[in-house]
Amino acid sequence: MATQTTAVRGRITFLQVSIALQTLAIFFQAATAGLLLTSSFGATLHDVGSRVMYGASMLYVLAAVLAWRPGGGSPRPILYSSGFLVLASVQVVLGIAHMPSLHVPLGILMFGLSMLDLGRVLSARRPERTGRRA
Repeated sequence: MATQTTAVRGRITFLQVSIALQTLAIFFQAATAGLLLTSSFGATLHDVGSRVMYGASMLYVLAAVLAWRPGGGSPRPILYSSGFLVLASVQVVLGIAHMPSLHVPLGILMFGLSMLDLGRVLSARRPERTGRRA
């Protein structure tokens, strides 16, 4: 008798949640950067948001490693997540150094890359498996 097994569709993975959280945190940073120019509490929100964004980048690395090693997935998300962590580190250094001429364009680049990666992760099709039982 032949049975067919397929991956569960519509299931949200830890990797998807982590990249979505990172993308949302970067978008929040863009919004609070605008508040820096117009209100006194914008700096506080941007500072707190930077810590959340950095934590979300670390969470993305963890999720990528967990999806790869025990889950048997591709190691490619580890490269992407590590790249984001490096960019986040540079972003923090540029922000502390008050270098908006580099800080702002890097933030825009990070948001664009994070959106692309989120789209890649959400649209990735899981391979269908067929198995035969004797």
